[in-house]
Amino acid sequence: MVTVLIDNKILEVEQGSGAGDQLWISTSEAERIAGISRRPDGFSKDGAILPAPSTNSEDFLRGDEIDLAAVWRKMNKPALSDASGEVWVLGASAGERAAVLQSLQAPDFTLPDLDGRPHSLSDFRGKKVFLVSWASW
Repeated sequence: MVTVLIDNKILEVEQGSGAGDQLWISTSEAERIAGISRRPDGFSKDGAILPAPSTNSEDFLRGDEIDLAAVWRKMNKPALSDASGEVWVLGASAGERAAVLQSLQAPDFTLPDLDGRPHSLSDFRGKKVFLVSWASW
């Protein structure tokens, strides 16, 4: 089993194996967790086509399995794992992160108040909010 962190979600992949810098999962799992589907001429994600290289296509495909980390890196996005290959993080590209920063919109999060009631930042959209954070380090 492999755990994949992507788009602020934690997903479990039953039939996955990670070794070194490779994350081999079924093509159906790649579509479920990352939105990457296999096409005759390569792969697609969100309508964008990523052609598979004609040389060394085994770098990406092995039967019905896809090296999701290799495809992710081909899209100029970071793919990192722990030493055992059991936990993976599939990150956003630098361009995607820059666009979020330019929007000046804070990401949504939910935290409990002192009484344990959860509050989300999105509950206060359109209102001025003062956030205070603290860390012990």
